[in-house]
Amino acid sequence: MEQKKSNKANLENKRTVFLEIGFVIALALVFFAFEYKSYDKVEYANIERVVDDIQEEIIPITEQKVKPPPPKPPPQVTIINVVEDDVEVENDIDIDIEFDEDEAMQEFEFVQEEEEIEEQQIFLVVENMPEFPGGEAAMYKFIGKNIEYPRMAKESGISGRVFVTFVVERDGSVTDVKVLRGIGGGCDEEAIRVIQAMPKWNAGKQRGKPVRVQYRMPIKFTLQ
Repeated sequence: MEQKKSNKANLENKRTVFLEIGFVIALALVFFAFEYKSYDKVEYANIERVVDDIQEEIIPITEQKVKPPPPKPPPQVTIINVVEDDVEVENDIDIDIEFDEDEAMQEFEFVQEEEEIEEQQIFLVVENMPEFPGGEAAMYKFIGKNIEYPRMAKESGISGRVFVTFVVERDGSVTDVKVLRGIGGGCDEEAIRVIQAMPKWNAGKQRGKPVRVQYRMPIKFTLQ
């Protein structure tokens, strides 16, 4: 005899619903596991505050006796003796006012220190500034003819201006050549060499006298 089941009592039809409910519960448990936070237990110890009852030392105040200042000495009295006009006063000082006309007077020579100071002083601006023989055009022609572009500067592509300073002496010679601002690559040394090779200048003059004058000059290095 076969057993018959009704469609309402058959659980096979509700398998999908139970499966979905199971997935939802599982997801909820997983989400709860991720969101759950645990905290470490912190134990707090009771800290007792101990106050030391230390009595402050009381510094005794002693009375200092101040010594009175010493008494002032009595004022000095100056006694002035009045001398009458008739009394002769002895004079122990002898004054010799004799003068011999035949005696030769010693001549004093005055040393003019101002001229020595002017010889050593270096001027920046004077009435007649020093000048290269032939003028400024001849000076730049001399520089362009005698200067050589350093090999290191060529290979490194260095170009620019080298500012040089020097002193034109009272005889026109060039001394104390220095570089104020250089560009490197051997250009600074080449600029000094050309300035030192210059002939004598026409010296600068102040009040008609030759003086030492400091001169500044830019030398341009250009790659072609």
